[in-house]
Amino acid sequence: MDGLLSAVQQYVSTETLVTLTALSIVFFVGSLIAIPFILVRLPADFFDTRVPRLWMENHHPVLRLIGHIAKNVIGVIFLFAGFLMLFLPGQGILTMLIGVTMLDFPGKRKLEAKMIGQPAVLSAINNMRQKFGTPPLTIAPDP
Repeated sequence: MDGLLSAVQQYVSTETLVTLTALSIVFFVGSLIAIPFILVRLPADFFDTRVPRLWMENHHPVLRLIGHIAKNVIGVIFLFAGFLMLFLPGQGILTMLIGVTMLDFPGKRKLEAKMIGQPAVLSAINNMRQKFGTPPLTIAPDP
């Protein structure tokens, strides 16, 4: 084990390793808290492509713009953290799904439907929602 640590320290400083370890712990604990908090509060038809999503529609245009910018920045953070969690401890796929849902880009709803349509992802989310007494997510049937 000492040989592996010394080999890694040749390329990466000890401070960097400590920082990465701390970030890994923060991402892991943060994902255990944030992911269920967000997924349980989503409406059951949130990922149904037949249901339109109107976000901040009745707000002032400047407030709407600021809200969209903030939402996209947070989405990028979740997407990046989810990507890191593919290699570090944490719920990478679910964190990336949250990040994608917060971003605004063409074809987003189709990508979300494809991600949520994976049986393992949908069952994990619906099991989590069931534990908190919320109805399961519904998705649009395949055309």
